Amino acid sequence: MGAVACAGILSPALATAAPAAAPGLDDPAKKEIAMKLVSSAENSSLDWKAQYKYIEDIGDGRGYTAGIIGFCSGTGDMLDLVQLYTDRKPGNVLAKYLPALRRVNGTDSHSGLDPNFPADWRKAAQDSAFQQAQNDERDRVYFNPAVRQGKTDGLRALGQFDYYDAIVMHGDGGDATSFSSIRRRALRTAKPPAQGGNETTYLNAFLDARVWAMKQEEAHSDTSRVDTAQRVFLRQGNLDLNPPLDWKVYGDSYHIG
Repeated sequence: MGAVACAGILSPALATAAPAAAPGLDDPAKKEIAMKLVSSAENSSLDWKAQYKYIEDIGDGRGYTAGIIGFCSGTGDMLDLVQLYTDRKPGNVLAKYLPALRRVNGTDSHSGLDPNFPADWRKAAQDSAFQQAQNDERDRVYFNPAVRQGKTDGLRALGQFDYYDAIVMHGDGGDATSFSSIRRRALRTAKPPAQGGNETTYLNAFLDARVWAMKQEEAHSDTSRVDTAQRVFLRQGNLDLNPPLDWKVYGDSYHIG
């Protein structure tokens, strides 16, 4: 009786349910936006699903860069991906390269990969099992950790994306330009919302730290993916990363309606 009576005397305003929190980057629609934003910077295209077959050596000291997230033969994530694919589908066209991928890990060498590895990568990319393996490794190594840390820090979709884009480019190793090091650098000057800080102030500090990290390496010294993309959304106050979105990377303009 008491509970029913109390419910009956609430004013209409108090009885209205609180608005649901805005979706995070792991919402399917937001995740699609994130994939397109990264693809605009990594591949100069919004068609991220066309990048399963992408492979080239971009001369950054990481060997071959390939796939939807830029898996590299020199940094271990390509090895992990091909191993996962082979665990799921033994005898696939890339399985024979596993010994070579183990040997070249940590270097920019193509030893044991040339001349046929790029063509075989493109062949494998036609296989839905390889596409799924790329999706799963992207989520395990990059997307899920970035979103998880973003939510822990009290960040909304834009901040979660800022973390994701950083971990895609820099990885999360122990060096000074890794994602965790970038975050620690930002924390020296601002606090995230979870620690009582202002979200915009903190994200500006994080992007400042990100730009510093990018400038430490010639291959990443063009900071337009921050300056004319992520900063644009932040200046607009679009912390939920809601479309329409307009941005530029490397001078090219992009739009999501």
